[in-house]
Amino acid sequence: MPNLKDELHSSGWSTGCTCFDSINTRRTKLILPCLISSRIYVVDVGSQCRAPRLCKMIEPVDVFWKCNKGYLNVPRSLPNGDILIANTGDPSGNAKGGFIVLDGETFELKGNWENECEVPPSGYDFWYQPRHNVLISSSGVVPKCAGYGFNPDDLKQGVFGRRLNVWNLACRTLTQCFDLGEDSLPLSVRFLHNPDAAEGYVCCALSGVIYRFYKNVGDNWAVEEVIRIPPKDVTGWIMHKMPAFTVDLVISMDDRYLYLSNWLHGDIRQYELSKNCRPRLVGQVFVGGSILRGGPVAVCRDEELKCQPEPLVIKCKRVYGGPCKLQLSLDGKRLYVTNSLYSTWDKQFYPNVVKEGSVMLQIDVDTEKGGLTVNKNFLVDFGKEPHGPCLAHEIHFSCGDSTSDIFA
Repeated sequence: MPNLKDELHSSGWSTGCTCFDSINTRRTKLILPCLISSRIYVVDVGSQCRAPRLCKMIEPVDVFWKCNKGYLNVPRSLPNGDILIANTGDPSGNAKGGFIVLDGETFELKGNWENECEVPPSGYDFWYQPRHNVLISSSGVVPKCAGYGFNPDDLKQGVFGRRLNVWNLACRTLTQCFDLGEDSLPLSVRFLHNPDAAEGYVCCALSGVIYRFYKNVGDNWAVEEVIRIPPKDVTGWIMHKMPAFTVDLVISMDDRYLYLSNWLHGDIRQYELSKNCRPRLVGQVFVGGSILRGGPVAVCRDEELKCQPEPLVIKCKRVYGGPCKLQLSLDGKRLYVTNSLYSTWDKQFYPNVVKEGSVMLQIDVDTEKGGLTVNKNFLVDFGKEPHGPCLAHEIHFSCGDSTSDIFA
């Protein structure tokens, strides 16, 4: 990219909403909104896949003046071909939810998406189901506070989001909101892939709770807690309790398995999505984290583990950091993970990742009985990049993937 300190955080394809049985969708343009600068890049990866070309750039001032929005995050294509981008703040860095829209063909900035309604107090991720005329969005962190790192004093101060928002997709209006509790911080939102299914899941980073949201009566929606990962009592850390910081959630294309990344504790979890709406843990693997044996943190009380996990070494490289963004292959057999969350927070919790660069790992998945195994033959070391060390975050497949494909 031609600019520094953009913080390329989330990304998405200009084409991602397809017919349920379509296999012909071509993904040639990658949309890269910037979490810090509020700049938007459009990159052509279809003409020459090994030589991506920057084909459009929208400057922050245009986003500020036209939309009064900033600190851009998740992009997804809409059924009409336009591109929807969630924002986390206003131009001054105060928390502000809502969305901006790009034209799907020219990539011109069209303006705000929401239709003259009150926007949520904060925003982060979203997903929608066209057949149910609904869009669900999550909350985030006050941008100007997140830039200074995680501060325990911010707890109870309203810095961390707590709402799950339900929108009328056609009317672009906010219809319901759920308060998921103080300092819950709901982040990743995922519907089931089946376009007829009226349910999905959201992971809450600070509370370690995963909620299932579902259509109840009429057009009303409801939420219920289905997974709770307990915090660990620790010493040698910034708080006495270390929460299960679940930052990403992926559902397999057949809607059979759900995967979670726990950035602080260091594990990736695989749950079977049973018909009784109670996910069952069937796989778990540690790929780093803050509670590894021999580190500065000692676990005093743990409801799940009998001992602290061992450090991970792959191809003679010690893996630092914790699992962050996930991407699952279409056949569900290969789960890829990176270990950079946000540059400021990486520096605070995992300084070795900033110093040496992040990595991408492959987790082999047992799709029959459940189970996860680290592939010791696969390692992408972003510390060896020519202009590195680099911090890798989002992962996408040009053939389509489990976190961007929405079926109509």
